[in-house]
Amino acid sequence: MAQVSLKNVSKIYGGGVRAVDRVNLGVENKEFLVLVGPSGCGKSTTLRMVAGLEEVSEGSIYIGDRMVNDTPAKDRDIAMVFQNYALYPHMTVFENMAFGLMLKKYPKSEIVRRVNEAADILGIKNYLDRKPRELSGGERQRVAVGRAIVRKPLVFLFDEPLSNLDAKLRVQMRTEIHKLHLKLQTTMIYVTHDQTEAMTMGDRIAVMKDGIIQQITDPITIYDKPVNKFVASFIGSPPMNFMTGRIVKSNGHILFDEGRLRVRIVEEMKSKLASYVDKKVIFGIRSEDIYDKLFVSEAPAGNIVKATCEVVEPMGSEVYLYLNTGKHSFIARVGAHNRPAVNADMDVVFDMSKVHFFNADTEETIV
Repeated sequence: MAQVSLKNVSKIYGGGVRAVDRVNLGVENKEFLVLVGPSGCGKSTTLRMVAGLEEVSEGSIYIGDRMVNDTPAKDRDIAMVFQNYALYPHMTVFENMAFGLMLKKYPKSEIVRRVNEAADILGIKNYLDRKPRELSGGERQRVAVGRAIVRKPLVFLFDEPLSNLDAKLRVQMRTEIHKLHLKLQTTMIYVTHDQTEAMTMGDRIAVMKDGIIQQITDPITIYDKPVNKFVASFIGSPPMNFMTGRIVKSNGHILFDEGRLRVRIVEEMKSKLASYVDKKVIFGIRSEDIYDKLFVSEAPAGNIVKATCEVVEPMGSEVYLYLNTGKHSFIARVGAHNRPAVNADMDVVFDMSKVHFFNADTEETIV
């Protein structure tokens, strides 16, 4: 079994700087877990502690039932794929993939079998006699992954392996790594700053900020039910729109008042927002939950917002509208043929059943 457990794990550098702060994390056998967060949040440091490349300052790391805090990296039965391919330029693809097995003095027949098997899985069998300089970036990354596969480790660790690839190749390799996980059925921990990679690849996602894990759950839950404003802003493209305002009562309704716009709170959210009446809150709405009123057959009066369209950005299958209420800017993601006039006022409809509210002081989710 290849569970990985981190119990109150911290990494403290000189001067008491906590790069990773009391992380508790359990990765199940055969799970694909993604650690995601902005640069400097501690995700790569966490991965390197699991790999044995960084010492643990506090806490314990277990691989299976074995605590590995003091176990050298070479004895942890893990394989790591880095952002840079780290291939030996003077060796062929075959030699690069076989090198680790040769150091451990595996029989030649076993080395050949494992390398060919991995090359088959990754579609690089025709490149085994080539040198790294004769390969494209995507092919080199496949070789780096193949070098990890031949070892048949308990756990695969990926540290931003697609960062050096162009956009098209990233999408292709993302799919390849996902297929690889399904084929190998091995525990994988994947670090990235790209929330699209996290959403499309992970069985679960752990979002980190300032060395602390903010939320760990499946991609849909993390998108629909973020625990705080940071998670809501980091997951999703375009990011969630935020506006600061107050909860007010008017004519028996509870409303969000931004200063220039007022929208009506739906019935199922009233109880959680009742204690925030006359208090400042942060309102959040995703771009796909804002519609052009011209394309909505029935729009409740309390959901209609007047805004100025400042920029129209065609994206092919959809259009991004950059709108302004006069106090806050926000983005609407609408259909491909919706092209309102620039610098003209328009009515948009907020889907109030899908909005979020955050405490203005703690930034924790209210509802």
